[in-house]
Amino acid sequence: MLHQIAQEVFHVPLMPRNSINCYIVEGVLVDCGIRSSYNVLKDALQKIPVHQHVLTHAHADHQGCSDQLCDEFGIPLLCHGNEVARTETGMVTNDYPNPKHWIAKLQQKYWAGQGHKVDGTLVENDSIGNFRVIETPGHSSGHISLFRERDGVLIIGDAATNMNLLTTVTGLGLPPKIFTSDQQHNIRSLQKLAGLNPSIICFGHGPVMRNTDRKFEQFVAECVSLFNSRTTAPV
Repeated sequence: MLHQIAQEVFHVPLMPRNSINCYIVEGVLVDCGIRSSYNVLKDALQKIPVHQHVLTHAHADHQGCSDQLCDEFGIPLLCHGNEVARTETGMVTNDYPNPKHWIAKLQQKYWAGQGHKVDGTLVENDSIGNFRVIETPGHSSGHISLFRERDGVLIIGDAATNMNLLTTVTGLGLPPKIFTSDQQHNIRSLQKLAGLNPSIICFGHGPVMRNTDRKFEQFVAECVSLFNSRTTAPV
């Protein structure tokens, strides 16, 4: 299923209740779900041709069928330099706080795709069409987001989620600590994104959000306040 959410921006839900998403923006595939997402995405790319594939980060639920799709459609793969090793080897859980955790092992075995050669790396302020690359490390060391100034569309990857990953109930939240290399750094990245005042936010997990009431900025402010209160609390 394809849902157009802005000009040349399509949402491709890959699991029920938008629990895993990817996007096609201006002819660029952003993320690609898990290994078994291949058939859904193959159908989508036959309807909307793409010329590039970009990863927000190289976790198993974002790079799962990168190798298959890049080979099938002959498209180059791009990511941040800090994601290259995981992207090219397919060993995608090695930046988790505990890569030997049983959930990490299951993701590596059943979700992760084969590694694929990276054709180019992305840094702050690089352009993907009319989208600007924003470096947003924390969830992973090379996590990036994409922002289009003219209409405020933000592709946020996993810097934040818009659902509880256990219950699938919609709502803003931080990515789970078990999959996040540095939550403090991630919150700083969210502050950076909140400063953009995005209008439409596209998450890796959870439904697309129209940010008309500035819920996102309020959520980030609450995260910062909560984190600061914890770090300054007496021992």
